[in-house]
Amino acid sequence: MQTTKRTPAKYHPKGLTVIHEDKDIIVVEKPCGLLTIGTDRDKTRTVHTILNDYVRKGDPRSRNRAYIVHRLDRETSGILILAKSETVKIFLQDHWQETEKRYLTIVHGSVSPKTDTISSYLTENSAFTVYSTSDPTAGKLSHTEYTVLKETRGFSLLEIHLLTGRKHQIRVHLSEKGHPVVGDKKYGKRNDSHGTLALHARSLSITHPVNGKRMTFETAIPEFFTRLVGAIEGQGATVLQGDGLNHER
Repeated sequence: MQTTKRTPAKYHPKGLTVIHEDKDIIVVEKPCGLLTIGTDRDKTRTVHTILNDYVRKGDPRSRNRAYIVHRLDRETSGILILAKSETVKIFLQDHWQETEKRYLTIVHGSVSPKTDTISSYLTENSAFTVYSTSDPTAGKLSHTEYTVLKETRGFSLLEIHLLTGRKHQIRVHLSEKGHPVVGDKKYGKRNDSHGTLALHARSLSITHPVNGKRMTFETAIPEFFTRLVGAIEGQGATVLQGDGLNHER
């Protein structure tokens, strides 16, 4: 298979790990503390600006662009996929319901039952705080499936299967259940001394927009998680495809 010319090392994205790249998509691991895309209130360095520079290979006149397909909160780390054309972006967004999104999170306390689906209508107030409402006309129906993987020292490690993707959905659902995410300053415990949000977008499975193959991207587990709950099985990062690995650039 013919590959595109590799981007010179000096233009490689600083602060981002490229998990996979081909002529249609870029998959990266975002660290916590970095915005996906700028807002009216915050136009600092973002995943979007970093990858725009990357695909332009240092040429400000280049028409190459990175297109945002979905977002992660600033405090959330993990997998993001970006498109290299508007056509690919639209395809991925139109098929987003077919995308499987799994997260890891550490919450306070012992969660019961050990596996369940949290469902509620989520809405947002004028202070940009998301919460559940009993009024189905005021909120969007949201589903968060979780499984407890490990319990230790007052913490629970959960795997989250995100069935819908609303703003702050995981954080709100777990907080309202009485088990806020560790390090969550917005929805968590007021006396939570942890400076890092323990929420990580661990894996993403998509249908490739051009070749039609099912691909799964999985990141390594953040070191912060192992400091809180000890060793966790399956800590490596992988890229899985129907016929093996593809790291085309």
